[in-house]
Order: sequence, then C-alpha cells, then structure tokens
Amino acid sequence: MDGKADSADGSFRALIFALLALACGHMLSTLLRTIPAVSLDVMAADFRTAPQTLASLTSIYHFAFAASQIPVGAAMDRFGVRPVSLSLLAGTILGALASGLATGPEGFLFGQLLLGIATSGMLMCPMTLAAKQMSPARFGLWSGIILSIGNIGMLLSASPLAFVVEHFGWRAGFWISAGFGAAVALAVFLLVPKQPAEHADPSSPLSQMGEVLRIGLSRPLRGLIALALVSLAATLVLRGLWGGPWLMEIKLLSRVEAGNVLGLFTLALIAGPALMGFFDRSFGHRREVLAATHSLAALLLVLTAAGAPNYPLAELFGVEAVPAPVDAALFVLMGIAISTQPLLFGMTRQLAGAQNAGKALSAINLAFFLGTALMQSATGVVAAAFGLPAVLLFMAAALIVGVIVFLIYT
Repeated sequence: MDGKADSADGSFRALIFALLALACGHMLSTLLRTIPAVSLDVMAADFRTAPQTLASLTSIYHFAFAASQIPVGAAMDRFGVRPVSLSLLAGTILGALASGLATGPEGFLFGQLLLGIATSGMLMCPMTLAAKQMSPARFGLWSGIILSIGNIGMLLSASPLAFVVEHFGWRAGFWISAGFGAAVALAVFLLVPKQPAEHADPSSPLSQMGEVLRIGLSRPLRGLIALALVSLAATLVLRGLWGGPWLMEIKLLSRVEAGNVLGLFTLALIAGPALMGFFDRSFGHRREVLAATHSLAALLLVLTAAGAPNYPLAELFGVEAVPAPVDAALFVLMGIAISTQPLLFGMTRQLAGAQNAGKALSAINLAFFLGTALMQSATGVVAAAFGLPAVLLFMAAALIVGVIVFLIYT
C-alpha cells in the first residue's frame, strides 16, 4: 500500500516538474513578446523608422501565433507534448537570433514571424499535459499557476530588460532570450516524459480548423470568444507595447523608471492568475466575476488616460499631468482585475464538455492571440492619428464591448 502511495507521489512530483519546465517555455514567450515595450524607441531609431510603424509591424508576431494554434494543437495530439515542445523551443531560439540580427524593419518582421510560429504552443504544451494528467479541479488551479509562471517573463522584460537596453543595447535582450531558450529546452528534454500520443486526429488540418471554428462560434462559446478577443489583448498590448512609451513620453520617466513601473504591473499579472484560480475554487460565479473584473479594467484604463496633459483629471487637480505613481497604482489594480483568463479556460471546459475540451481550449487560445494581433494593429493606427491617451480609451471601449457580448451570450 505504501509502495503504491510512494509511486503515486513520485509520479505527481514528476508531473509537477514537467509542468514547471514547460511553463518556463511560456515565460520565455511572454518575455519575447514584451521586449518592444521597453525598447521600441531605440529599435525604431536603429531601423530609421517611426515607432508607430514598428509597433504595427510587431503585430505579425500575434497573427503568426494565432494562425499556428490549430496545427500545433493537432501536432500535440498526434506526436505528443514532448517532441512538439522541443521543436518549438528550437524555432524560438532561431527566431530570437534572427530578431537580434535584424538590420531593418524587414529583417525584424521575419524574426517576429518566426517567433510567433515557434512560441505559439508554449502555453498549450503545459495546459495540454495538465488537462490529460490532472482532474478538472486540479486543472483549474494549475491553469492559473501556469499563467502566473508565464507572466514572470513580463517581469524580466521590465526593469531587468531596461537595464540591459541602457547598457548593452536592445539586441542583447534577444541574445539573452536565445540562451534562456536553450536552457529551457534542456530542462524539457530531461524532465518531460516520453509518452505515446493519445487521441490523434487523423483528419486534415483544414477540417481540424473548421471543427475548431465551428465549436468556437457555437452559441455556448460565442460570449467566451468575444471576451477572449479583448481580455489578453488589453494586457499584452499595454504591457508589451504602449506601457513604456506612455510612461516615458507622457509621464517623462526615464527608461529604468518606466521599467520599474512596468515591473509592478507585471507583479500584479504574475500574482493575479494564481489568485483567481484559488478564488474560483472557493467562490465560483465565474460569469459575474469575469464581467465585473473586465469592466473594472476598462474603468482603470479610462482613469489612466484622463491623467494625461490637458485631459480631465489633470485639469481637475490643476497639474500638468497626474503623477506617475498614480499610473503605477492604476496599472497594478488593472493587472489584478484582468487576470481572470483561468476562469475563461474553466468556463470553456465546463460548457464544451469533455469530448470537445481540447478543440474548445484551442478556440479560446486562438481568440486570445488573434485579438491581441488585431488590437496591436489597430492601436498603432490610433496612436499615429490621435496620440497615446486615445490608445488607452480605445482599449477600454474594446473591453466594454467584449463584456456586453459576453453577457448577452452566456
């Protein structure tokens, strides 16, 4: 009896180590996608192009990421998590090297395309392993933990990356990421077990895409898809692209000071998903919590924008601009409020049923990153036409629309 218990404990510990190794791949993904937030201006100067143009180009990462969700998901079913994750990590290393070697917008675009494809499965690899090996209750908790570990990558791209950019240049961020990718690949090779693939889908990629789209657009999931399109997008576009320019251009902070504020924002994004996972187990009411937290995030974005020069809050308090510490507090509150993606995963698994859980999760993940790509492209146009405060207001409006559709269809 004790031998069986020890074997079960040993197997669970091995699973945890495997999940942690795979979650570090997701951490690398979030690091790479948020590098432009702290280095956009120096990258644009190096490439002799406008920051807004470069910002729009970086959206290719998210388009490639979204487009790769279906084939990567099918590959995990067909070949298993371990070989797919190792292949993706090899591609990530190549993409980081290509981005660091870029000499102009075209080369950087190619590097971002490679990174978008290669990092597309970094979240779904640990999620898929957890879904196959854990009970639904444990999966809900560990989905939050995996997201929290992944968001540490955004912490690394805050003050630490700002220091690296200041002293060694923006390219060093990609060299360091390539080295980190090699370390994660070694950990995955050593810790993730070789397991035969289960539930392989022999149908063509086109029919798999059609099935995922059919499930994603079905009435039970429409509201979840609508909220997923704007939820992660608001986080990543603010943290990964416009947060740095907002703090440096509007609030006149230095690069390292802006990195410190973004670091606080990131700490909230790290703690938030795990807290929501624990909260969900004791409180429930996922629909109401998702609607309330995303509405609060929209309000916080509006308040942040209103503190810009010549905007209502700055004029109300008789200052040129609301002080940066207020922005830091608003960013932290927003990070905690919007970290409810584990609840979306949980609702998806609940509504879709066990037989369609994999395809439904792929549809939600596709919506997460397609929405990020669309919002990143749109905010580049908004920033060029109306300025950075309008970007925050646009993101707030998108969140409110997502909440309304979510409430109508759930």
